[in-house]
Amino acid sequence: MSFNQNFDQHSKWRRAFSRDLQRLSDWLSEHDLLDATASEQLEALRRRVQDDKVMVAFVAEFSRGKSELINAMFFASYGRRIMPASAGRTTMCPTEMGYEADQPPSLRLLPIETRLQPRALTEWRDLPDAWETLQLDVSDATSLAASMARVGEVMRVTPEQAAALGFWLSEGGADRSLIGVDGLIEVPRWRHALINISHPILKQGLVILDTPGLNAIGAEPELTVSLLPQAHAVVFILGADTGVTQSDLSIWREHLIPAQGTESSRLVVLNKIDTLWDELSTPEQVSRQIERQVGSSAGTLGVDRSRVLAVSAQKGLVAKIQHNQALLEASQLPQLEHLLVEGIVGQRRELLIDAVTEGLNRLVAHVRQTTHARTRDLTEQIQELESLRGKNVSVIKHMRLRIEHEQSEFESGGGRIQAVRSVHMKLLRDLFKVLGHAKFKQEVLHLTEKLKEPGLKLGVRRTYAQTFDGLRGLLTQAKTMAVEISGMLHTAFTQINTEYGLSLVVPPLPDIDKYVQDLNDIEQSHLHYLAFGNTFKLTKPEFCERLGRALASRLRVVYESVANDLEVWNKGAAGQLDAQLRDRRRNYSRRVEAVVRIQEAAGELDVRMQELTQQVESIDRQAYQLEKMTATMLELNREHVTQPMPLPV
Repeated sequence: MSFNQNFDQHSKWRRAFSRDLQRLSDWLSEHDLLDATASEQLEALRRRVQDDKVMVAFVAEFSRGKSELINAMFFASYGRRIMPASAGRTTMCPTEMGYEADQPPSLRLLPIETRLQPRALTEWRDLPDAWETLQLDVSDATSLAASMARVGEVMRVTPEQAAALGFWLSEGGADRSLIGVDGLIEVPRWRHALINISHPILKQGLVILDTPGLNAIGAEPELTVSLLPQAHAVVFILGADTGVTQSDLSIWREHLIPAQGTESSRLVVLNKIDTLWDELSTPEQVSRQIERQVGSSAGTLGVDRSRVLAVSAQKGLVAKIQHNQALLEASQLPQLEHLLVEGIVGQRRELLIDAVTEGLNRLVAHVRQTTHARTRDLTEQIQELESLRGKNVSVIKHMRLRIEHEQSEFESGGGRIQAVRSVHMKLLRDLFKVLGHAKFKQEVLHLTEKLKEPGLKLGVRRTYAQTFDGLRGLLTQAKTMAVEISGMLHTAFTQINTEYGLSLVVPPLPDIDKYVQDLNDIEQSHLHYLAFGNTFKLTKPEFCERLGRALASRLRVVYESVANDLEVWNKGAAGQLDAQLRDRRRNYSRRVEAVVRIQEAAGELDVRMQELTQQVESIDRQAYQLEKMTATMLELNREHVTQPMPLPV
C-alpha cells in the first residue's frame, strides 16, 4: 500500500479506538461509575487518540525536488502538481499543511516583516489579522495549484533590510553576487505559510512541513530549534546526481543530525535517480552507480545504509497519475513510502497504545476503589440487617437511632475534611507558583538579556547551562513539593478512612522526570545549533532576539505541560474524595430507609437483605466486566484490529 493508504488504515484504527473509549464512557455512565474524575480521564484519552497528529518534515537545499516529492507522495490523486515544483527556487518560506475541521480551506501567509517585531512565531499563530488569508477551492486542482504558488513569492529589499530580516548573515559579509543592478536583494515575501486543506490524508491527522534551503532555515531559529526537533519524521533530500554537497552537509550538521535514540526519525532520500538512467549504460551499470551514491551519502552523513533511499519523485508522480505500475516500481517511491509508514505510523501507534494502556489502568484502579467502597458498604448493611433477625421492635428502633447518630457525626466531621482541603489547596498554590510565569520568566531572563548584548557571545554556552540548571531546579523543586503533597494526602486519607470507613487512595504522581529530559533535549539541540557556524549570527541583535523568543516559547510549553499534568492529578485526588463522600451520604440514607421499612412491615428484612445481596453481586459483575472490557480493548488494538469492541452482556 502507498503512504496514503497506510496512513488511512492508521486513522481508521484511531477512530475505532476512540469509539471504543466513548462506548466505555457510556457503559460507565449507565452503571453510575462515571464520576467527574473518571469522565475527565476518559475524555483526555479519547482526545489523545482522536486528535493525534503526525508531522513529517521535508528538508532540502533548493532544487533537490522536495516539492515534487511531496506532490508524488500526497497529491498525485489531483492528477497534476499541486505544490510548485518548477526549476529554481519554489518554496521560499516554511510551509505547514494540515487540516482543522473548524477552519475553512485556506492559505494563510505571514509577512516577512513580522520578524522585526518582538513576538515568537507561536504567538503570531494566535493573531489571525496579522496573516494574509486566501480561501482555497479544493475541488479545482488548477486553482489550488495557483494559490499554492504564492508560497514562492519574493520581494526586493536593500542589503541592510535583508540583514535586519535575518538573511544574508554569512561570515564574510554580504555576497555581492546576490545584489541586482538596482542595488537590491531578493528575499521571501512571507515568513511562514499555513495551509488548511481537506485532503483525505491531512484530515486524518498528518501534518506536512515543507522547508526551504539553508539560508531560510538558519534565518528562522524557531523553525530550527522548535518545529524540526518536534517532527516525528524528517526526510532529508539530496540530488542523486550530486550526492552530498557542502550546503547539504551544512544543513545536516547544523540542523538535522539526529540525537541519540532518534536515528529512526531520519530518512535520507537521493532524488532524481532518473537523471542517471542513461541509454548508453546497462540497467546493471545504472544500479551500481546509484548504489555507490547511496553508500557514499550514508558514509558522509554518518547514517545507517538502510536509512538512505534512492528515488525519482518526478517519475513516481507521473506513474501514479498515469497508473503505470512498471514506472512506479522503477521510481522506487513505494519503498520510501513503506519505510516512512513503518517508521512513524507504527511508532505513533505503539506510543498511543502505551499512553492509553497507562490511562486505562489508572481508570480501572479509580473505578475499582469506587466499587470496593460500595461493596464494603453494602456488606456492612447486610451484616447490620442480619443482626436484626428475630429482634423485637425496640432493638430495631435502637438501630435506627444509632444509624442516624452515625450520620449526624459524619456530617459534623465535615470541618475536618474541609481543613484537609484547605491545607491541600494552600500547598497546591505554592506548587503552581513554582511553575508559574513569574518564576519561569525570572530563570530565562538572564539568557535572553545575554543574547541581546552586542558583539560576540563568548559566554553564551555558560549562560545556557546556568539557565537550564535553574529550570531543572524548578522542576526538581516542583517534584519535591508534589511528593510532599502526596504524602500529606496519604496521611489525611488514612485518617479519614479510619474515621469514616472510606477507601481513599492517593493516585500516583505524574512523571515529572520526563519533562526534565525534555529540557535536556532542548538544551542539547540549542547547544548543537550554536556549535556549528552560528557564532557570527549571534552578533546580530535581531537574530538573537528571535532565538530567545523561540527558546522561551518552547520552554513555556514544557512548563505548561507539567502544570496541566499536576492539575489532572490533583483533580483525581479531590474527585475521589468527593465521590466517596457522596456515596457515603447516600449509603446512610439507604440504611435508615431500610430500617424504617423493616419497622413498618413484617417480611421486609429478608426482602431488603436479598436486594442488598443482588446489588453486591451486580457490583462484582461490573468490576469484572470493566477489567475484561479494557483488557480486550487493549489486546485487540495491539493486534491492530480496527473493528469496534463488543460490550459485555
